[in-house]
Amino acid sequence: MFARAAAAGFGSTHLNFSALTNNTSGLCRNPDPQDHSCLIAIYTAAHKDRQKQHIAFSNDRGRSWTNYSGNPVADLDAPDFRDPNVFWYAPQRKWVMVAVLADERTLVVLDSPDLKKWTNRSTFGPAGDSAGQWECPDLIELPVEGTNEKKWVLIINRNPGAPAGGTGVRYVIGKFDGTTFTSEVPDAPVLWADWGKDFYATNTWNDSPSTGGRVWIGWFSNWQYANVEPTVIWRGAQSIPRTLMLRRYADGLRLVQQPARELESLRREKFHIVNASVNDVNQKIRETRTNGEVYEFEAEFRPGPGDDIGFRLRRSKDAETWVGFDAVHRELYVDRTRSGEVSFSKDFPGRHSARLEHNESIKLHVFVDRSSVEVFANDGERVLSERIYPPPGSDGIELYSQGASGSVVSLTIWELNSAWK
Repeated sequence: MFARAAAAGFGSTHLNFSALTNNTSGLCRNPDPQDHSCLIAIYTAAHKDRQKQHIAFSNDRGRSWTNYSGNPVADLDAPDFRDPNVFWYAPQRKWVMVAVLADERTLVVLDSPDLKKWTNRSTFGPAGDSAGQWECPDLIELPVEGTNEKKWVLIINRNPGAPAGGTGVRYVIGKFDGTTFTSEVPDAPVLWADWGKDFYATNTWNDSPSTGGRVWIGWFSNWQYANVEPTVIWRGAQSIPRTLMLRRYADGLRLVQQPARELESLRREKFHIVNASVNDVNQKIRETRTNGEVYEFEAEFRPGPGDDIGFRLRRSKDAETWVGFDAVHRELYVDRTRSGEVSFSKDFPGRHSARLEHNESIKLHVFVDRSSVEVFANDGERVLSERIYPPPGSDGIELYSQGASGSVVSLTIWELNSAWK
């Protein structure tokens, strides 16, 4: 019934724009569902020591906006009631809002027939959390890979408390009946969407042109050091878009994410090799002068039982970022202790890791940009998102193996064109 067009916000203001295909609000001059000129923005407004939900509307595709005269449209008389996320719930032909009482780590579910008057229906939480805040919630229905089954997933951005420290994204799998969300998983262990240091404040979009599925992006930073990162132009960058689904493992359903297929249009193949040793790969990298600051690669390793195998990326004499797999502990990791400028915060340098399921081979899909690395392992089983700040000239690529039996099944490297036209 709608497509989420843009959303991003922190602290006391969170904007969530929806391009409506019906005129339930009565605020659209042209209710033509094919026109999409009418947009309704749902956002949190600060009222002294209280936070309340307002709406604004645009009849010219977002070029100008008018605040609704009846604001606020939702008010719980609370200091931390924020971050509304709104979707159309077709079975009951109504709008549903999920927001948070951030300090209480509580989700609030409200509904409305017209976006102008909201009724509080239920709450959920704190679901085992005992510290920090909940922010930027999302409630989405995702397919279970390889089946016709779907499950509701509650996305919670938590600050602090993530596995790598600071801000992060957890999720809960359950049921939603239009009024109440109910968890179907234990509170512990907490399920995390990303095991790197820099993925927060996520937002999802409906109806991807290529997949018809759910796509999201995340804010590419961490509140431990966001205000002091050694950059200006790209401070507050976003991750690449990723498609979402659920996959069944031995210990239950888990969220998996993969790079959006549309990103393939940016590729220019640079390098390809199969069934090679580590030395063979490095020799071909040198021969073909394969290096760069912006690229994508897919690799499959067959590690030995004691191997530590992976890549040194954005490499120079003064910097390198390690992306590898530790076979002893079965851990995927990113080590950015030497990723260039790391001294601006004690919380920035470090080695961040996630345990993988047991497989004979390890598949990595990695995106490298001028100040970021995004690592997808085993078709999205684990993801690590990390900012890096290497000095100019750090463009080397090298494969390493701290063991005797690791081999490369395949490796393909693509240079990437700019996404900006």
